[in-house]
Amino acid sequence: MHFLRLTDSRDAYFARAMALYAISFPHHEQRQDASQCAIMHHPEYHFTVILEGEDFVGDILWWETEDFCYVEHFCILPALRGRRYGQQALELLAQRGKTVILEIDPPVDKVSIRRRSFYQRCGFVENPFPHIHPPYHEGNHGHDLVVMSAPRALTNGEYGAFKAYLDDVVMGQ
Repeated sequence: MHFLRLTDSRDAYFARAMALYAISFPHHEQRQDASQCAIMHHPEYHFTVILEGEDFVGDILWWETEDFCYVEHFCILPALRGRRYGQQALELLAQRGKTVILEIDPPVDKVSIRRRSFYQRCGFVENPFPHIHPPYHEGNHGHDLVVMSAPRALTNGEYGAFKAYLDDVVMGQ
């Protein structure tokens, strides 16, 4: 398995990656197409497809700072889930040697509880900070999410730095 970073929306994998993105996240949790294309050139943003050989497996769209990697969106093709591709992708990202941060829906139903369990099996821990992700679309409100991190929980200062980065850089694009 390996990652392929895309920097151009004309890349052959881009349409497949965006189709998976569109079915994997509710509309209010998706960037608008123009925003997605514009940030692909940001030096800290990684629009990455996950490949097994040359076969497309999924997307991991993430940001890298000096101190952490923030996974903004992560999805595996539905037909390939349960085959350890997600776990392997997170292990590959962890090899960068930085704290990995991501957000999940609050664990209140079977799907969200199963998702939290998956991340816990991958070494992530839930952080206690109340967290509202800013809206992707004008007119929408932010939504409650749970921040998870690996290999350990974040300190107050680390969470503050992440939240500032999310607000100012990730959502400022």
